Amino acid sequence: MVRLDRLVNVLGGYGLRLLRCPVPRSTELRSVVLYEQTAGRVLVGDVLLAVGACSVEEAVRWASIVRAAVVLVRDDVAPAASPLGMEPPDDEHHVAVIVVDPGVSWSEVAAVVYGLVLEGRETESGRGPTDLFALADSLAEAIGGAVTIEDRLARVLAYSRLQQHADRARAETILERQVPEPLRAVFAARGVSTHLESSDEPLFVAEDPDHGLAGRMVVAVRAGRELLGSVWVTCPQPLDGARRRALTDGARTVSLHLLRSRASADLERQVETDLVMQLLEGTADAAMVVSRLGLPQGPMHVIASRAHIAQQERHAALLLSFDRATTGFGWSRPGRSAVADNTLYTVLPGDDVAAARSWITSLQAALPTHLTLLAGISAPATPEDLPAARQEADECLALHETRPSSSVPPAYEESWDDILLQRLRAAARSARAPVRGPVTELRRHDAEHGTQYLATLRAWLQAQGDPSEAGRQLGVHENTIRYRLRKMTELTALNLQDGNKRFAMMIEVAAFDDPRPATATDIIG
Repeated sequence: MVRLDRLVNVLGGYGLRLLRCPVPRSTELRSVVLYEQTAGRVLVGDVLLAVGACSVEEAVRWASIVRAAVVLVRDDVAPAASPLGMEPPDDEHHVAVIVVDPGVSWSEVAAVVYGLVLEGRETESGRGPTDLFALADSLAEAIGGAVTIEDRLARVLAYSRLQQHADRARAETILERQVPEPLRAVFAARGVSTHLESSDEPLFVAEDPDHGLAGRMVVAVRAGRELLGSVWVTCPQPLDGARRRALTDGARTVSLHLLRSRASADLERQVETDLVMQLLEGTADAAMVVSRLGLPQGPMHVIASRAHIAQQERHAALLLSFDRATTGFGWSRPGRSAVADNTLYTVLPGDDVAAARSWITSLQAALPTHLTLLAGISAPATPEDLPAARQEADECLALHETRPSSSVPPAYEESWDDILLQRLRAAARSARAPVRGPVTELRRHDAEHGTQYLATLRAWLQAQGDPSEAGRQLGVHENTIRYRLRKMTELTALNLQDGNKRFAMMIEVAAFDDPRPATATDIIG
């Protein structure tokens, strides 16, 4: 069930504000009503939309009659200020009061509230948002032109089957699922974006044969003062009369659909996030949580990822990647995701690392091209072991952050040795690196005299004491290796005969000196 606190937080994003709250914000809300009588009885519910109330007092009285815990009332009938938690004199009704901004219609408020309170139970059982494609078909029939519905980022949400006056630009937009960049530049140059931000009136965009663009009308889809998207209709001439009215009315209907869809998606994501974090933090009922998430019992990977957009606030990229990872209704997605701190975590069923990398590739493809995505993949784990898998995914992500962004996301089964060395390097950055000893002294001598003693020692250790193999690695004769080893033993106490000391030197060289560049096998595709 949705709690009052959740309703207040979501409605705050639409300009509504909590006037006072004498009831616990943990109060559960299960139904929404208007103040009306049906068949001689008053309907009761938890949330009252006080449409027509002339004052806050009247709205609160109505709420008491219908036994509501919260009432929404118009801003113009509410007092300018009222301390939260305080009741007016002689008011014995314990009802939370939320005031509605004049710029937001009751229809829009109803769409959000009904979506949150009622659709939450349905999204978890597989119900999706209202069918925008059916709405696009209806609009196309009424207007007589092909219709496309887009969000505010010019991504295609739905389009009509009717192809009347359709052009190449529309086909490319639908195929790419968003308006192509050259076409967006044309619209920006013609002031389309500026118009949509500031006006609710339809705008005619003239043809542009160079971009395969026939004429079309566009109108903003808005909720109060917030731009949600746009509706486009292909037409050779500007629309007028009944067809123009059908377009503007259709945009208002689309806004209600988008609001309900957003509310449903928002609630679904909240439920999903809570359950995923239970798994990643550890729970005694892991199998039950997996079942509630709609995932099969069995092994699964944890994928940790971070997205970055140059010169933008870091949370913008994180939220965009979370939005893409959780897009879809009816639990049809292969994984379940949650955001914690600055990381997106995804629990993905199966034990195939190739499938996990494929999922990361698909997420990257759904994001803007200028966004960088880094990721790490845990070893397969049972539901009970997902907290440990989360740590593995975090360490693989940290490893990816030290490599080129185009490299293959590291998987724990393949990269555990690199992760171990990464831990040791982290210790070195914490001032735990040795400051004395043979390896440190050779490193210092190389820096001061331009010698290659440390590289020689590394090659000799990796070759397990074979001068010929070490020489091959460095491209020098084996006698050069022997000569350098003699000189190194003169410079420092380099005991190459002691197995423990050789082992310690291998660890120090590997952990604190990593000369390896990214290889061809590290690069995607």
